[in-house]
Amino acid sequence: MFDTMTVTKAAGALIGSLLFLLLMNWAASGIFHTGPAGHGGEGEEHAQAYTIPVEDTGSAEDVAADEGPDFAAVLASADAAAGEKVFGKCRACHKLDGSDGTGPHLNGVVGRAVASVGGFKYSDPMVAHGGDWTPEALQEFLTNPKAVVKGTKMAFAGLPKVEDRANLIAYLESQQ
Repeated sequence: MFDTMTVTKAAGALIGSLLFLLLMNWAASGIFHTGPAGHGGEGEEHAQAYTIPVEDTGSAEDVAADEGPDFAAVLASADAAAGEKVFGKCRACHKLDGSDGTGPHLNGVVGRAVASVGGFKYSDPMVAHGGDWTPEALQEFLTNPKAVVKGTKMAFAGLPKVEDRANLIAYLESQQ
């Protein structure tokens, strides 16, 4: 059924088809260019085809006012018992008995200098951060630790709710 002529014709048809596709690809890439070469160098700004006008939605002060209640007001009415429940998220790495876990112990943290627990190996960015753990500094750090101290070893994503942060800080203040 399959003689040498049939196999040769099939191989010729396959090779011819591939050659045709190769030549069409070469011709199409010459006509329709895709990629940055020829349309400006690497890193150069490209002309936009159209622009979309965007109305000014207000100043940064308006955005800050929309973020939620003032932290000082929330901290004044914070509930340490509710903060103990929030501390459950911290308990995997931090202790309150004066011994270090994966993270440093947190008893007495409010008002303590940053990276000041003796014997604990802090990351270099945390040591360079400096300052004191005031309630305001803790509030900022607990919002998004990796954004405040870039390169920190702390893998916690943060507490998005201002009430949770205030309750946790009130609980930590009670654990002096």
